[in-house]
Amino acid sequence: MPRLSSGAVSLAIEHAQSAASGPSPPPSLSLSVVLGRTRALSGHLTEVGISMAASCEVRYGTGQWDTHEQAAEGGSRRSPTTPLSDAPLQTDTDTEAETEAPEPRERDTPEDVVLEAPANGLAFHPARNLLAAGDVDGDVFVFEYSCREGETKELWSSGHHLKSCRDLAFSEDGRKLVTVSKDKAIHILDVEQGRLDQRTSKAHSAAINSLLLVDEHLLATGDDSGRIRLWDQRKEGPIMDLKQHEEYIADMALDPAKKLLLTAGGDGCLGVFNIKRHRFELLSEAQSGDLTSVTLMKRGKKVACGSSEGTIYLFNWNGFGATSDRFALKAESVDCIVPITDNLLCTGSTDGIIRAVNILPNRVVGSVGQHAGEPVEQLALSHCGQFLASSGHDHRLKFWNMTQLRSVVVDDYRKRKKKGGQLQALSSKAWGMDDFFAGLKEEEETVPDAAEEESEDSD
Repeated sequence: MPRLSSGAVSLAIEHAQSAASGPSPPPSLSLSVVLGRTRALSGHLTEVGISMAASCEVRYGTGQWDTHEQAAEGGSRRSPTTPLSDAPLQTDTDTEAETEAPEPRERDTPEDVVLEAPANGLAFHPARNLLAAGDVDGDVFVFEYSCREGETKELWSSGHHLKSCRDLAFSEDGRKLVTVSKDKAIHILDVEQGRLDQRTSKAHSAAINSLLLVDEHLLATGDDSGRIRLWDQRKEGPIMDLKQHEEYIADMALDPAKKLLLTAGGDGCLGVFNIKRHRFELLSEAQSGDLTSVTLMKRGKKVACGSSEGTIYLFNWNGFGATSDRFALKAESVDCIVPITDNLLCTGSTDGIIRAVNILPNRVVGSVGQHAGEPVEQLALSHCGQFLASSGHDHRLKFWNMTQLRSVVVDDYRKRKKKGGQLQALSSKAWGMDDFFAGLKEEEETVPDAAEEESEDSD
């Protein structure tokens, strides 16, 4: 086949395009001449097209030609694309929103806190969602609690005590945390930073076991020898120093007027001290077991004391010499007490069960929760009254919801619980009847006297 110059090829292509598009060829070149030259060049152009297809790989988007012949013919063999729809286009913002972590699950109570050692002391902040705990190693922790899963966290910890931290309490304004220890020292910590602001070393000659804040300046402490001391933070040394108990001071309570300080002693006696006049008032008759805890009930008309023998002793106000009533639980001991309402209180025992007890009429209402087979060391009620916190020998701080318990009303004095009856679960986390409480019995023992009948009728 004769080779043509590039100018001739260009001219032939130009006229062929013009003929295909419709306009008539220029007058200087007839239609027959154009067609003839086009036929002459057709073979050469085909060879050129094939060689171009062979020398390069043809692609369209993500697809590619299957064969060189299809490339030369212009047939597309690419993968089909997704057709457009009316749905809105997905943006980077939408993608980020989809990959964001889901919202934390809302719980009925905050999650348990696990410590390295059992906690002796527990205290809630008076206004914020903070819980303080002091353990047997002398460490003090402050946690911020939340019902959102994963949001309960430790804010700070302090290791200033050399021995076990026995008790602690927040100040009325919530800015200070006061702690006492077996090392005989009193510490005052800044709540925001955990900084030690004040230390009173050798505040007692024996290990300090109990603490009670009277107001923003006054605090009372009790030690293992039975000594009571009253402190004014603005002064050096105690402003009251009295020893009437023969054994350790287990717990203390204060009347609403902040005049009388009540003490529960290991000698089985309830002590009464006038902190306004800095003098001792009286000791009750000794009970058969240690008095481990004390609190006011029935709008201040009754004083309830827990004991190491599992009995709750009741005293009339201004009748502290002898008990007006006693209420025996089927428990190894009543180690701690916290009031929930004027009539209801919760007890912690060495059998690990947290019981709800109604005072006058005396009833075990049910179980709030448990530390599985481990003694309950301490209880505390939150500032809002919704949560009860407990510490046990299982190294855990647990939270219990008090909503259901607050709605309980016991008003039948004559109805007695059947002997051998099982505890009713009063929270969603309290174990069912078929496991921990299977076969558990609650029995009350009432020792009536004249004062009991009078108090029942008057209340």
